Amino acid sequence: MNILAIESSCDETAAAVVRDAEDSADRILSNIIRSQIHVHAPFGGVVPEIAARNHLDAIDTVIEEAIRAGGLAISEIDVIAATAGPGLIGGLLVGMVSAKTIALMSQKPFMAINHLEGHLLTVRLCYDVEFPYLLLLASGGNFLFAEVMGVGNYRILGQTLDDAAGETFDKVAKMLGLEYPGGPSIEKAARNGDESRFQYTIPMQRRKGCDVSFSGIKTATKLHIVKLKEVTEQDKADIAASFQHVVTRFITIQLRKAYEMTDAHPRNVVIAGGVAANSRLREEVSKFCLERNLAFCAPPIALCSDNAAMIGWAAIERIRAGFSFSELDAKTRPRWSIMEID
Repeated sequence: MNILAIESSCDETAAAVVRDAEDSADRILSNIIRSQIHVHAPFGGVVPEIAARNHLDAIDTVIEEAIRAGGLAISEIDVIAATAGPGLIGGLLVGMVSAKTIALMSQKPFMAINHLEGHLLTVRLCYDVEFPYLLLLASGGNFLFAEVMGVGNYRILGQTLDDAAGETFDKVAKMLGLEYPGGPSIEKAARNGDESRFQYTIPMQRRKGCDVSFSGIKTATKLHIVKLKEVTEQDKADIAASFQHVVTRFITIQLRKAYEMTDAHPRNVVIAGGVAANSRLREEVSKFCLERNLAFCAPPIALCSDNAAMIGWAAIERIRAGFSFSELDAKTRPRWSIMEID
C-alpha cells in the first residue's frame, strides 16, 4: 500500500510517498519539504497570509517532486492523505483542496489526518516502539504531554496554558537579535554561554498537574536584557544558555509529573516535534529515563519538524487499525484536539 501525503499546516509545504512495509528502511519512498523560513525571517515568526500564498505557489511542484522521487506513477498510489488540522486555515485549505482534487480525479480513497496525530505516531515510522508510551510533543505551535495507548486512543495529561515551546524560543531569539527560527539559533548561541549567569524561577511548582506556562520565563528573559546597559555577544550567549537551561529543566520536571499521572505507567518515553531536535532537551529527557529504567526514543531530527511522511504514516496506522476513509467533504479544522479524533 502506497500513500501520497500532503502537509501544509504551518510554513512548510510538504509531500511524501510512504509505503506500508515491514522494514522501516523501506517505508519512506520520498519526503519533499519546501521551507518558508527565508520568507518569514524578517518578521521573526510565521505570517499566516504570506504562508498561505507561498503554499499555493509551491504545492503543485512539491507534489510532483514527491511522486517522481518516489519512483511511482499516480496509478500506483493507493490512498491520498492530507493534514486537515490543527493549523493555519489558509495553508490547510491549500493542502486539503489539492489532496481532494487528486483523490477525485484518480478515484483514490482520501484520508483527512490530524497533524498532532502525525507527530504522535512518527516514532513508529522509524522504530519498533510498542504501545503504550508517554509522549512529549514540543513544536512551534503545540505543546502537550499525552499517554498514547494505541492508534486513535490518546489521553492528554497536560499542555501549555499560553505559548508553545517553539514559539517561546522564537520570541526570545527575536529579543536577542538572533536569527529565525529561534530554536536552532538559541541552541547555537548557548554553546558559548554560561547557563548559570542569569537566574530564573521554575514556574508552576505549586500547581497540581503537568501543564506548562512559558510566559513567566519569557518575561524574566526580557527583564534580564533590559537590565543590561549594552548587550554584547557574550551577554547574548549567556542569556541563551540560561534560558535554554531553565526551559529544558522545567519541561523535564513536568514530564516527571506527567509520568506519575499515566494509567499504564508505560516503559517507553517518546519526544516529538520541532523542539525535540534540541540536543539539551534530549539529554535531559534521556537522564530522566535512565533514572527510571525507561526506554527513551525520538524520531530522527529530520522527521521532528513538520513533514508529510508523518502524515502518510498516520494514514497507514489508521488503515491498519481498521479506521474508515474520509469523505471528500471532510472539513479543515484549525483547532482539533487529539482527544476529538474519532
